[in-house]
Amino acid sequence: MTEPDWLAWAREVQAVAQTGLTFCKDPYDRERYEALRDLAARVMTSAGGANLAAVVNLFAAQEGYATPKIDVRGAAFDAEGRILMVREAQDAGRWTLPGGWADVNLTAAENVAKEVVEESGFEVRVRKLAAVWDRTRQGHDPAPFSAYKLFFICDITGGAVRTSLETTEVAFFAEDALPADLSTGRVLPHQLRRMFAHARDNTLPTEFD
Repeated sequence: MTEPDWLAWAREVQAVAQTGLTFCKDPYDRERYEALRDLAARVMTSAGGANLAAVVNLFAAQEGYATPKIDVRGAAFDAEGRILMVREAQDAGRWTLPGGWADVNLTAAENVAKEVVEESGFEVRVRKLAAVWDRTRQGHDPAPFSAYKLFFICDITGGAVRTSLETTEVAFFAEDALPADLSTGRVLPHQLRRMFAHARDNTLPTEFD
């Protein structure tokens, strides 16, 4: 999916406003940055159809220097070389790799191991960082904030299938039998194919864009 220009522009205006509000001292400058923030919200909702009040509140809640958010995904494989996937309780029950937003006070590897066990029931050892991809450049569904997606290859060390509040089903899939109903805001078909390649060849370098 190609992201529309207006979304990239609105996101950039929001980031400028957020960073400006963080460092400005002059009350008049503050008013100008708040106006910019509200303008970004209006652009995003007028073109994208979202609720204006919700987006205004979302933007107003952001503080500090504007940086991309971090999403972690774990690609774990069973003895037959099939990839572990979970069905989301939200997003119409579509399939994805276990993962989510990174929590503070944990390393990226600790975050992905935590997400895998919480969402699937399987304990893993993180083997390698396979990819660091920009969500927008990869063609994911449009989103209000910039994000980096970190994909890790993981080895299953224990546990068993267990769903959670976030997942309704856990299953393993062969490379030639991946589910068609993917949660494309979280994972894309070409990303899954690259995870199979990295699992087979541990010498492949980390991919990035």
